Amino acid sequence: MSKIAIVTDSVASIPDPMIEKLNIHTVAYYIHRGQEVLRDLVTIKRDEFFTWMKGAKEIPQTASPGPGDYLTLYEKLASEGTEDIISIHMSSKGSGAYQAARAALPMLQERLPKMRVEVIDTLNVSMCQGWIALEAARAVLEDKSVSEILDTIYRLIPITKMIQTADTLKYLYLGGRIGKAKHLVGSLLNIKPLISMENGLVVALGTARSQIKAYQSMAEMVEKSADNRQIKIAYVHAAAKDEIERLREEIESRIQVVESFVTELSPALGVHSGPGTTGLCFYPVNK
Repeated sequence: MSKIAIVTDSVASIPDPMIEKLNIHTVAYYIHRGQEVLRDLVTIKRDEFFTWMKGAKEIPQTASPGPGDYLTLYEKLASEGTEDIISIHMSSKGSGAYQAARAALPMLQERLPKMRVEVIDTLNVSMCQGWIALEAARAVLEDKSVSEILDTIYRLIPITKMIQTADTLKYLYLGGRIGKAKHLVGSLLNIKPLISMENGLVVALGTARSQIKAYQSMAEMVEKSADNRQIKIAYVHAAAKDEIERLREEIESRIQVVESFVTELSPALGVHSGPGTTGLCFYPVNK
């Protein structure tokens, strides 16, 4: 068993079978729904949450894990023989997870001074964070060193891209995660906004006049970014299984894909995008 462990957060939205197969360890975000305090993908699952959210009158609040949540997992991994931990988190500009994980380190070092923990800010979100955790975990299984795994991570951070569209930006706006895309909030209902992440913040890519036009624009953006290279791509959605397959067809009719799968956003991330969200996270690979 490897002495290196990969840790990430529930909002990475990695499919459960992959988490299990690749031995990825996750820390759950919090969702405050009225008086309830829920743990993302632990005490609330995707289907239940998005069904409830479609009729919700108020948007739940989310909170990143605290230093104690990370400390508990780090100590557990140490007790199981782990010597090195690589802890991978969503953009520090949109969440406090990275800072909380960093805050856990002095406490861990007091108790376990020989433990090494590398805390990574991906400056991204969703399966872009997820891809980085997946490839790091694969490198662990290939017996790569910590240095080699970190090289992989820092190579992926600038080239892993997210593009997303939604029925409305209402949820992102109400949740305070709209970033530099505020000017799209007032768009007409039949206009589909396209957003991405740049330097850790949400940015606007433009709009489309229908879902089909949005998917065509997304495919063109991926095609341009790929620049005749093959890609690895995760299709992400929130309660939009049929729509995400349409997006997949549009992308894979144009671009050579070497690995792809569909996954659903975790509830804590879906709070901000809302039901009906579709998108993708990808990066180009060398032939």
